[in-house]
Amino acid sequence: MNKTIIITSLLMLTAITAKSQIAIGKPNVSNSSVSLEFASTENRGLILPYISDKTGITAEGSIIYDTTDHKVKYLKDSGIWANLSEDDSTAATIGTADLSIQGADKTEQSTAKTAIGTNGATNTTNGILVLSDTDKAMILPKVASPHLNIINPAPGMMVYDTVKKQLAVYNGKVWSFWK
Repeated sequence: MNKTIIITSLLMLTAITAKSQIAIGKPNVSNSSVSLEFASTENRGLILPYISDKTGITAEGSIIYDTTDHKVKYLKDSGIWANLSEDDSTAATIGTADLSIQGADKTEQSTAKTAIGTNGATNTTNGILVLSDTDKAMILPKVASPHLNIINPAPGMMVYDTVKKQLAVYNGKVWSFWK
């Protein structure tokens, strides 16, 4: 938990001073097409925000961990939420995830936000972490075989599997892999 607070604080401080590119756990991003990049030296992933009421989220491309049905989802066009927790359109049968990992039982500032990009300071998109560049991407943490090497993954974790060359999403019980 302390590492999460420290990393979040560092990210916010860096975002305030940087204009458009952030590297976490490494000195520099890999190229000019990257807004946010994580180091690949440890078996860790990006944990998505835990959301119970997604009605206020309207920005296409938003990615969340939906605590109502314990699934990782992204917002497609026309307000449709696509499920990333299973790659075969089956229902999740994962039980209940431990939501304390993100402090779901604690009060947080509802307006907390970090925006990274050329118009980060003036960006009005709602979100915890908003990448505002239109010509740069985020590179997920890279982990070889995350289902084998991340010992205790948190629900809503995302990484790039360097062995399968796929997006890996953990829904609280199983990993799903997306090409």
